Amino acid sequence: MRVIVAGLGVQGYKRRKQAGKDYIASVDPVNKEAEYHNISDVPLNSYDAVLACIPDEPKVELIKYALANSKHVLLEKPLWAAQDDDIIQLEQLAIKNKVVCYTAYNHRFEPHFVQMRDLIASGKLGNIYSCRMFYGNGTARLVRNSEWRDQGGGVLPDLGSHLLDTCRFWFGTDLGEFRLIAAHNFENRAPDHIIISSEANQPRIELEMTLCMWRNHFTCDILAEQGTAHIESLCKWGPTTFLHRERVFPSGRPPETRITLVQEDPTWEAEYNHFKQLVTLGTVTDLSNDQWLQTNLRRLKRSININ
Repeated sequence: MRVIVAGLGVQGYKRRKQAGKDYIASVDPVNKEAEYHNISDVPLNSYDAVLACIPDEPKVELIKYALANSKHVLLEKPLWAAQDDDIIQLEQLAIKNKVVCYTAYNHRFEPHFVQMRDLIASGKLGNIYSCRMFYGNGTARLVRNSEWRDQGGGVLPDLGSHLLDTCRFWFGTDLGEFRLIAAHNFENRAPDHIIISSEANQPRIELEMTLCMWRNHFTCDILAEQGTAHIESLCKWGPTTFLHRERVFPSGRPPETRITLVQEDPTWEAEYNHFKQLVTLGTVTDLSNDQWLQTNLRRLKRSININ
């Protein structure tokens, strides 16, 4: 598969590296290293897929162009559209032209995230009572100095989209709506610290995200009928630990299984290989996850503006 990278920034360089010999050229209106400044300048017969690593506003038009010309698309999260119908139209266009349109949420390929999904699916935890996740990095100053990043929902579409997607990855589609608990502008114009929670009673989900965690960190705690499960950190920040504690009846110190990994971040390569497999298998595009995410992100963003 021959690919081009649209948007040669931080994410674009990562995608270019993972594409390896599949990489043909890059498109960027500003970066002088890019071979092209506009995607329409790239000969259509020279590539099969686009790795879209561009800001939210121009995403939809670029994706439409690619899909209309029967090109597969892997795009950096989130798929944000001005109108909800835009995402439906993209899905229909991809299906019509028999190409794959896939939104990249690379945390789905984090080893301990996969382990958590499998543990939940196994039923060993029983009924899931609650899930709390915290995701923080220290990019507040970098975001503030960016003309396009310090606006809108701030940390919400950035880290919040990852957390919401993880909830769907672990718990399935029946999650209901999320509501805003708190939003703060500690250093930036747009919110740099947000807490949201689910409206559903079970599992009760609380998600906290921040750009003001000066040492990058992720934690997750799941409380359930038959035990608890925990994740601390990600492979890219390593070491990362997965902990499963089994409940003792009527009470007592629970036996536990602890797995700690120290390794390079495997998610980018795994996700790119997954995308290629989707293309090879001729997988029908399904953007229902993107529609759900946009609906929740849009409503939460309105809540921020009201408050």
